[in-house]
Amino acid sequence: MSDLSNSTNPTHSTNAFASALQQSGDFLSITRANEWSLPGGAFSFEVCHQASQTKSKVSVLNTGLITFEPIDRASNHDIVLSSAVHGNETAPIEICSDIIGQLIRGELALAERVLFIFGNPASMNIAQRFVEENMNRLFSGGHSQDQGQGPGLINKERHRALLLENTVREFFAAGSEVPSTNGIVRQRSHYDLHTAIRGSKCDKFAVYPFLHGAPRKKSQLQFLNACGVSTVLLSHSPTTTFSYFSSNEFGADAFTVELGKVRPFGENDMSQFTQVRETLTKFVSGQDLELTPYQAEDFNLYEISQVIDRHHEDFSLTFDDDVENFTDFPKGHVLAIDGGNEVKTQQDGEAIIFPNANVAIGQRAMLTVTPTTLA
Repeated sequence: MSDLSNSTNPTHSTNAFASALQQSGDFLSITRANEWSLPGGAFSFEVCHQASQTKSKVSVLNTGLITFEPIDRASNHDIVLSSAVHGNETAPIEICSDIIGQLIRGELALAERVLFIFGNPASMNIAQRFVEENMNRLFSGGHSQDQGQGPGLINKERHRALLLENTVREFFAAGSEVPSTNGIVRQRSHYDLHTAIRGSKCDKFAVYPFLHGAPRKKSQLQFLNACGVSTVLLSHSPTTTFSYFSSNEFGADAFTVELGKVRPFGENDMSQFTQVRETLTKFVSGQDLELTPYQAEDFNLYEISQVIDRHHEDFSLTFDDDVENFTDFPKGHVLAIDGGNEVKTQQDGEAIIFPNANVAIGQRAMLTVTPTTLA
């Protein structure tokens, strides 16, 4: 990890950060060395793509927040790629860190406006999901609400969630002023990249947020399929996740994307993520994505059947920690005991997703899902 941490001289710190970043492209190390903020504040510089000689503006907004914008060129898309909303979910962090480095060093051309977010640097450094509170329950104003932790709770993760909301809001707003190619209507996308706590029968999957009656886009499923993600959960209610925030407030094509299982830094088999890394790289650099035509048989689509919250201190799951996501059970099977109350499946073939008994009272402990089709 870089030793570029807090300094008593903000101007010196900013210059040192900019110099180190331009030389190495290692934004992740600078982020991890400055968990909550960068001394000296925001800074920017220009980079030139080695082959095309096209220029881009790089803006470091705060720790873990960096944007790339083409200079003197039209673009059609405003893209948010977030990772580390849970700090121990390392594969997406490594993917994004690699793309950031290529852009800074001029090895990868830039075609679209992109905001990269490393959500929770402090939790990265302790290799935990979060420090005090699950950040992916703090969006859409969740940072200002009682999340089962007590009405007076104030912590840095809540402040950080508000900062991330405002950063996304300002990024999309600024994009609306940027000219598009041949008058094409600008598009907004947000892919919030995660890994799951436990193994899964479907190694990679995505959650498509609730759209309040708007149609789901088959083109987005084609994009996910190009990333190697063919299993998609269709959410049917509002949530306080990061992807729902961008979808609901800004009309972005947004998804929570789960890429394998939690592993420490350096222990991921990155060959398992070749498709998603290559597709995201093509996306930000304007290359042809070569999407295959939509065919229903290429996908495993599910809809959420039950949202199971923890209501009592005495809460337990009835299955082992090694039971995988998407394991299904017969109707009437007891999944959890909550304060003496049995929580059961309501239909045959109901499968579990994201089971976690160690959540705060009032928070989601598990989802169940059933197969569905896209209208």
